[in-house]
Amino acid sequence: MTTLSTSTSTAAATTATTWRTRLLAYGRLDLRRLLRDRTGMFFAVALPAFLFVVFGLGDDEPYGSGNVGLYVMISMAAYGAVTATTTVAGSAVHEQTTGWGRQLALTPVPPLAFVAVKTAVAMVVAAVPIALIYTIGAATGARGNAFDWVASAVVVWLGSSVFALYGLAVCLVLRGQNASSIASGLIVILAFLGNVFTPMDGVVLAIGRLTPLYGYAGLARYPLSEGHLPIDAGHDPVWLLIANVVAWTLTFAALAVWGLRRRRERV
Repeated sequence: MTTLSTSTSTAAATTATTWRTRLLAYGRLDLRRLLRDRTGMFFAVALPAFLFVVFGLGDDEPYGSGNVGLYVMISMAAYGAVTATTTVAGSAVHEQTTGWGRQLALTPVPPLAFVAVKTAVAMVVAAVPIALIYTIGAATGARGNAFDWVASAVVVWLGSSVFALYGLAVCLVLRGQNASSIASGLIVILAFLGNVFTPMDGVVLAIGRLTPLYGYAGLARYPLSEGHLPIDAGHDPVWLLIANVVAWTLTFAALAVWGLRRRRERV
């Protein structure tokens, strides 16, 4: 009996080690695939960097505790990061709807482990545009104190995970082959409404405050701006920005769960 128990435990440990090793290998391959995807990297990395060069390069006009260049840099890094996490989430949903998803279901890999690997991959990819745009900003005159740089980078990076939920929600609810493209395209519209691309005021600003990217981008810029908006458009208290992020996180999570349940019911 003791020998049998020992053999069973050894086999179970070996199986667990095997799927963990394979899952890590899958994560590395998936990361390499995404980083080699020229189209995806263009929209998540090259385009935001280009927009920063066009709109923020060398703009030394004072703003908050730094300058406008830093404001634009943070905004473009946020846009690139959420584009990256949305893309990775969309690819994860696509995999689950193809033969690859069924193959994973036949393995001993726990679903949460797959989600953890995809999340890690998404966060690594999100770090790429942040690192590039912050490097360009540092080299071209974006100015602020050390806290502005570090705190904004952390918020941009961690906050982008909310838009992995957004990508999952859109792709699970819409289903079709074009769902991922729709999710990425909507990010552009949300960025305009969310005060990411250009400062807004009046009615458009009031509407924008209710959109998903507004709270995220506002929190990322808060160390620099302390909530003061450009073009004398007013002030955002930090609680308003946090409430926006929390509300949309819960909304995206609820939509993703609903979409997943609906998908399973139809299988």
